[in-house]
Amino acid sequence: MDTRLLRTFTTVARTENLTAAAEDLHLVQSTVTAQVQALEKELDVRLFDRLPRGVVLTGAGREVLAQAEAVLEAEAQMRAVAASAGGAGGQVTGRVVLSAGETLVSARLPGVVAALRRSHPGIEVDLRTMGTAPAVAALRTGELDLALLLEDEAAFRDIACTPLAREPLVLVCSPDHSLARGADGPPADWAELAREDYFMHEQGCSYSDRFIERLLTAAQGAQPRITRFGSLEAARSCVAAGLGLSLLARANVVDALAAGRLTQVPGPHVPDVTVQLARHRRRRPSPAAAALIAELPHHFPH
Repeated sequence: MDTRLLRTFTTVARTENLTAAAEDLHLVQSTVTAQVQALEKELDVRLFDRLPRGVVLTGAGREVLAQAEAVLEAEAQMRAVAASAGGAGGQVTGRVVLSAGETLVSARLPGVVAALRRSHPGIEVDLRTMGTAPAVAALRTGELDLALLLEDEAAFRDIACTPLAREPLVLVCSPDHSLARGADGPPADWAELAREDYFMHEQGCSYSDRFIERLLTAAQGAQPRITRFGSLEAARSCVAAGLGLSLLARANVVDALAAGRLTQVPGPHVPDVTVQLARHRRRRPSPAAAALIAELPHHFPH
C-alpha cells in the first residue's frame, strides 16, 4: 500500500476539509480527492461522509485512521533507523519537520536552522507555522516530528511536553505615546492600561489571550479596545505609528526598541511565557530530530 495515500487520508481526517488538507500537503485539491478515492477503492470502504461544510469520518474511517497512524509511525521509525545507519561518513542526516507559532518562527528558529546547517549539513529542517491545537493534531498524525508551544501548561495524554525556556514578554508603545514616560515618570497601573487601544496577535496566541482575559480585562472598569492580527508585523507597525499598545515577545521587538521605533511601557509586570518542546510519546526521535533538540536550548534565554 502506498503510504502517501495514508498520509493524505490522515491529513484530511485532521482538517475535515479537502482544501485545507491540500494546502497542508502542498497538493492541488483534485489530487487529494483522487488519493482519498483511491484508498477507499483499495480498502473497499467509504472513509468520509461528504457534507456542504467539509468531510467527516465514517465509523469505518475512524477505525482505519487508528491503523493508518500506526503504519505511518512504523514508517517513520524505519526511516529513522535507516538514517542513523546510513549517514555518510557517520554524519547525522535526515529531515525534521518542526512547527512553532509566528513568535518563535520569526525570532528564534532561523538561528537554530542556521547553526544546525553548520554543524550537521546533512539535516534538512522543514519549518511550519502552527498554533497549539493544529500542532498537537499534526503530531498525532505524524505530519510533525516536533513542535514548540508557547503554553505555560500543556498536558496531553499522547503528547509529551517538556519546558524548554521562558520567553520574555514586553508591553510596547510608540515613543510619542502618552504612556512613554521614561524612567522619571510614574508607571501605568492596570486601570490606566485598560483604557488604551491594543493591537495584539490573533486569537489562540496563548500569551495574548492570557494578557487580555486574565490581566487586562480583569481591571476594574476595564474598557480596552482590542484589534487582533494574524501577523506580528501588522501589530508592530500599528504600534510604531502611535495607534496603541501591544504585548509582544521581546525577541520580536528587540531591534525596534534599540532603534527607538518602539519603547517599553513602564507598568505592572507581565509574566514570561513558557516554551514547551512537544513530541509524540510513542515516537522515538530520529537522530536528526535528536540533533535539533540538542541545538534548541542554545537559542533561548536561560
